[in-house]
Amino acid sequence: MVEQLTTYGFLSPAGMLQIKASDRSLVALHFISNDPMQPRGEIKMNELPDNIIIYETVAQLKEYFAGSRIDFSIPLRPEGTEFQLRVWEKLTHIPYARTISYQQLAILLGDPKCIRAAGTANGRNPIAIIIPCHRVIGSNGSMVGYGGGVWRKQFLLALENRIGNGAAELFD
Repeated sequence: MVEQLTTYGFLSPAGMLQIKASDRSLVALHFISNDPMQPRGEIKMNELPDNIIIYETVAQLKEYFAGSRIDFSIPLRPEGTEFQLRVWEKLTHIPYARTISYQQLAILLGDPKCIRAAGTANGRNPIAIIIPCHRVIGSNGSMVGYGGGVWRKQFLLALENRIGNGAAELFD
């Protein structure tokens, strides 16, 4: 039996997000427009659907953007390869308002040589913000690549840095 997914558009301070969820887990959360104030026509911004996961996701995202939430407690079910799932799981352990480099991510995965593969998997993260791929930066501190646009990565890190009292830095 195929699980029914519900889709909802949420206009966040970082732009329009598309949320996809079943009745049991969040499957996708991604930015759908490069313009922060320009929603796409196929996303309906009506009242919240009758889906507890979407309701909780929106509530927790609002708290995150308001600075009152640093951890999410939503059941996740990202779809990907075994390697991608390992990468995304590692990303969930990067503390709020902290960053790591792509090289450090590869080391956490147990293979310093898999830096490109880790970067590619990071870029294919289907659940933005909650699986915090925006917390992975270049070894020299540069804001390299982000599926939602580098400006969004900078926005999210600045938000966390401001709320986290300046704690955004590389960690061991």
